[in-house]
Amino acid sequence: MASVLDSPVRCSAGRAWRTLESNQTTPGAQASQVPGAGPQGSGEYRLPSLTTEQVAGGRWPLVDLRSPGEFAEDHLPGAYSHPLFDDTERALVGTVYNKASPDEAYARGLEITARKVSALTDGIALDMGFEVDSAEVLACMRRIAGDGKQALEGRLCIEPTDGATLPQGAFVLHCWRGGLRSQSVCALLRELGQPAYLLEGGYKAYRRSVLNALGQLQFPRAYVLRGLTGVGKTLVLREIERLAPGATIDLEDLAQHRSSILGAAGLEPVSQRAFESRLLERHRQGYPHDFVFYEGESRKIGNAIQPELVWESLKQGVDLRLSATLARRVEVLSEDYLERSNSRDFLEQQLPFLEQRLGTDKFRGVLVGHLRENRISELVELLLERYYDPLYKHSEPDHRVAREFNADDPTRCAEELLAFVNKSQLPVG
Repeated sequence: MASVLDSPVRCSAGRAWRTLESNQTTPGAQASQVPGAGPQGSGEYRLPSLTTEQVAGGRWPLVDLRSPGEFAEDHLPGAYSHPLFDDTERALVGTVYNKASPDEAYARGLEITARKVSALTDGIALDMGFEVDSAEVLACMRRIAGDGKQALEGRLCIEPTDGATLPQGAFVLHCWRGGLRSQSVCALLRELGQPAYLLEGGYKAYRRSVLNALGQLQFPRAYVLRGLTGVGKTLVLREIERLAPGATIDLEDLAQHRSSILGAAGLEPVSQRAFESRLLERHRQGYPHDFVFYEGESRKIGNAIQPELVWESLKQGVDLRLSATLARRVEVLSEDYLERSNSRDFLEQQLPFLEQRLGTDKFRGVLVGHLRENRISELVELLLERYYDPLYKHSEPDHRVAREFNADDPTRCAEELLAFVNKSQLPVG
């Protein structure tokens, strides 16, 4: 929900800048200046901005001022979360904006901010490596924002910068779309003498850049690890990455889901937007080899859907089958299911559905019973033989497999795969 504090403000030529009558510091609270900050008493706050392309690659620290819920759904890689409003406060300001007026919403937002601005700036200062004085923070906030929304908009001026010569300690702030949330905090921090910059267009501009980039992806020759559930495809993929950094794309790790009905056990699956951000960040790290390995997946991994060009790369890859003994598969899957302490509750919620899928009353309560009695090996073996293996053979299309590898030892398997690929001249497909 957008609010009055998301409204972007830009400079316009010939604007008559209002002078702040109260733009004087209190005794002992003289604000230092940084290049581009508004001169004391001028009534104008110049806010230098950078584009998403300029901040890509982590050149400067990023501070995300959006609410925790917005941040959790997706955020720029490496960003620090310092919300101006929590989720409830943001919803409240948005409701007032829609049902009352922008000015009333602004006043409510300012009231909330006044209570927490010291904690906000303290948190940013801690992560960015500077110190602030609480009395100075409050005085600056009153000077900048105390005369209402229209007055504040008249004092803010966004000025794009080329990013070539940013001062030491520079950091970049953003909100949803580069509106008053980030602009007001940027003005405040610059008045406090800190080299704060704006992300032009905010998260919304970043999201547009992600979607644009996902439509232009190009990949090297792809190799796809296939095989029954539990053979250890993920373990082998990780060993390949360890032996040849940059040689893999771990889609399940990016999605935080193992791509099966129990695939979220012990994990926290990410949103579609976060999956795409993480995928693009991996892609931008590059491919130092002339190949890339995937684990064989359906297009949907949990709730995340592979972008079209990623899916095409995987589908056109050379298929390599991994195999393992039943005992090894039981061991691998048992470790996956119980890797984290919260896995058991999740499994107990999901297993009744699988009992129904097995299609006979004789399994009712059996899977849950095995879990409660800690008969994990029996549980996993039953799932493999009665559910996963038949499902795999039914749903997995026939692939032209170039070669089969034993995955009982993930390290040895990874070494053999890399040796095979380095010698291979097989056509893709």
